[in-house]
Amino acid sequence: MADSSSRSLPSKNNSVAEEEPKLELLKKIRRHEVAISELNHLQPSRTVYQQNCNIFFRKTIKTVMASEQKHLDLAKAQLQEFDAVLKQPQKQK
Repeated sequence: MADSSSRSLPSKNNSVAEEEPKLELLKKIRRHEVAISELNHLQPSRTVYQQNCNIFFRKTIKTVMASEQKHLDLAKAQLQEFDAVLKQPQKQK
């Protein structure tokens, strides 16, 4: 009985292992989208604090917005690359 369940686990674990990085990228994208949305609702004259490692730096909304947009674009590009890599083995079969 233990043998039959252990045989089915590797295929399930492989698909879970493939989906985990994708889920992390989706969470990262969502965090950046939320940050951009929150920044849009602030007055342009306000200053905000941007975290870099364990230090917070005082910045303008415009610079933080540009930084968040850049990170969002990079995360979306990584997700597209990840999807492209996952689709390649299926085409070869």
